[in-house]
Order: sequence, then C-alpha cells, then structure tokens
Amino acid sequence: MPRPIREIAIDITDHWPNPWFGAVPYLRALHTLEDMQDNYGVESAHTIVSYFLANAKTWRGPDARRIKAELRGILA
Repeated sequence: MPRPIREIAIDITDHWPNPWFGAVPYLRALHTLEDMQDNYGVESAHTIVSYFLANAKTWRGPDARRIKAELRGILA
C-alpha cells in the first residue's frame, strides 16, 4: 500500500528546500491529499500529482529520483 500523498509531500519538502516556483502550488496541494481519490478544489489528486511531476524537472539527485518514482507509481 502506498504512503499517503501528504507524507510524500513532507518528504519532498524535507529534501527540496527551495523548490522551483512552478512546482510550489502543486507541492502545497500535495500536502492536503491523502490518496488518489482525493481532490484539491476542483482538481483531482491525479492532476495535482501529474502537474507536480511536470514542474519538478529541475529537482535532481537520489532523493528526487526515489520520490518521483514513488509518485509515478501511484499514478499508474
């Protein structure tokens, strides 16, 4: 069973202290989501996770690879 999305968001914040400005709104939204059935306003969790990944391309390194792979896994 995957971790709650909000826990993944905490992990992101811990390992990416200065996120790219385009990823920030989606990271904030991730902090409010429990699982892929949740919504943030009118946006689905699927949309929020997808948009975060699209805007987190500048985040690199082993933690980034690990966490992005986890997010891609819950999208599948």
